Amino acid sequence: MTVDVDVVRNARSRGMRLAVDPRSGRVRLTIPPRASLRNALAWAEEQRGWIERQQAKLPEGRPFEPGALVPLEDDEIEIVWPTTVGRTPRLDGSRLLCGGPREGLERRIERWFRTEALRILSEETAEYADKAGVRVTGVSIGDPRGRWGSCAASGAIRYSWRLILAPSFVRRATVAHEVAHRVHMNHSPAFHRVTRELFGADPGPAREWLRRHGAGLHWVGRTV
Repeated sequence: MTVDVDVVRNARSRGMRLAVDPRSGRVRLTIPPRASLRNALAWAEEQRGWIERQQAKLPEGRPFEPGALVPLEDDEIEIVWPTTVGRTPRLDGSRLLCGGPREGLERRIERWFRTEALRILSEETAEYADKAGVRVTGVSIGDPRGRWGSCAASGAIRYSWRLILAPSFVRRATVAHEVAHRVHMNHSPAFHRVTRELFGADPGPAREWLRRHGAGLHWVGRTV
């Protein structure tokens, strides 16, 4: 069996390079535009041992299953699957209750997290937008691999729903960052001043938290 890789041809690449995405576990093989694909794949196969060692370092999947402990803001909650409650998830203290059939439980739990994320992120975006005196035309969520938030020139802001899994100071710093882009659509010193004023503290620790732990959030709700 050959190594399963995503091949990317890069005009600036001068040689072959392998990388394992810490957010997905996928293997990426970057090669120059005119490099032989056959030779590149053969080389990647020779690196199987290195690839396996890198993948062994990845976080374990944390599926949404009965009894699982999963992060929610500044705490962890337990997923409980009783047959005596409805299929719509309901937070009861530190327990997330979700009844209904076992099949589809994971999807119902993820929908709850997404709904909760959109609610909280919308509220905090409105709070910071009011503080900054700017208008946000819409708030939405997704599950991007590379960005925790983005702000369009139209005023629409989009977040990763997985921010709800991070500590609240991390989420709020991210919201302040995106709302600040409604004032400055760049990363100038003026932009960073606005971000800090909105957040009310140095956002540096939040950025550092995401650098250290952000990849692990992408493994929540996954079996592998």
